[in-house]
Amino acid sequence: MISTPLRLHDQRRHHPSAAPAARQYFAHPSERVFAAMLDLYGVAWVYEPIEFPIRWGESGAPIAGFRPDFWLPEFQHFVELTTADQRLVTRKNAKVRRFRELYPEFSIEVVYQRDFKDLIGRHRIALHPSAAA
Repeated sequence: MISTPLRLHDQRRHHPSAAPAARQYFAHPSERVFAAMLDLYGVAWVYEPIEFPIRWGESGAPIAGFRPDFWLPEFQHFVELTTADQRLVTRKNAKVRRFRELYPEFSIEVVYQRDFKDLIGRHRIALHPSAAA
């Protein structure tokens, strides 16, 4: 028979406050919200696990890179979250295009501001204005 303290410990281990997103540093608040939603649905993720070189200098050394925000190992898929205003997304889109050209074996999805706002709206999550821009 399992004692009450062990059961409570087990329940706490599965509580949302014990989820990985709560212990991870993120570059932007929207990434924390996205990670918490992945946690909620039980989707395993790794935050910015690798930087891919996307441009090289004359010496052959990388001079530009792209580090997708999330790797979803169960799906073998990257997710890039870009919640910046659409007019500021041009550089990000160029990096994603270059990534796709150089690394076609990897799958990537870009979640734009409009998509992110729709997602949090469906979950009735209220954000501070700076978290979605």
